[in-house]
Amino acid sequence: MTTLAVQRNGRAATSDELAPLAFAGFAHFTAMQVRGGKVRGLDLHLGRLRSASMELFGRALPDERVRSYLRAALEEGPADVSLTATMYSSPGEFTAGEKPGEPEVLVRTGTPASGPQGPLRLATVQYDRYLPALKHVGEVAKTHLMRRVVQDGFDDAAFVDRRGRLSEATIWNLAFWGGDAVVWPEAEMLPGTTMGIVRSATGPPRRPPTRPAGHPRRRAGPCWRRGHELLDAGGRGPPDRRDPRPRSPTLPGPAAPGLQGRTLHRFLGPGVLAGPDSLRPTT
Repeated sequence: MTTLAVQRNGRAATSDELAPLAFAGFAHFTAMQVRGGKVRGLDLHLGRLRSASMELFGRALPDERVRSYLRAALEEGPADVSLTATMYSSPGEFTAGEKPGEPEVLVRTGTPASGPQGPLRLATVQYDRYLPALKHVGEVAKTHLMRRVVQDGFDDAAFVDRRGRLSEATIWNLAFWGGDAVVWPEAEMLPGTTMGIVRSATGPPRRPPTRPAGHPRRRAGPCWRRGHELLDAGGRGPPDRRDPRPRSPTLPGPAAPGLQGRTLHRFLGPGVLAGPDSLRPTT
């Protein structure tokens, strides 16, 4: 991704300001796609930054100030960008005596990106994130595990917690269609912004099915589940029950209302997602 702008607290960041951050790992962030100066679920992004700042630093910036920093990073650039907002505190990591000051905000914009053209072939990996509800930096394990499963022929990794429950993928949430409702994993995870938008449109979460007694655990393979049958990206069952003929990728089980012909990790359309929020002043 080509970097278009890097700003600290609403102005261009200098090399002296950026140098300490190259070695800092006590921070959190949110990442979004900006289209036409607008962001889907902006309130969820702001809420994520606010709650994570309270957890890590004991204080948070007002939402409107954060919005002003995001706007400033977009003023001179194109209307369509990828944007990452990182919040950190001046004492940095490996310090305990100095009280964290007011959080600083580093905003970076780059060329726009889109999600993968699914379905994806996933390998399940046992991994529990520390502070899973926070989108914090320095997660070397996620990149390491992603690269390892790609080397094994998969597209990405889906995580299973120490109790054997699916939680999330490397940088996106897992969702399942149970025939009449969206089913979310019960394990601790990072609540994604798209997850929040889908939840607001589909109602309260449904409890996922339990693994039946005697059903073997799978260390690698698909992450979709229909009833008690594990499914791969094409909606097929375990290897010994698969039809060897190739099949067209489909969403497993009955199609979800409003999600016809689409998978949940992709853009779901204006009928499902809440309206975008503007980061640019309206004229």
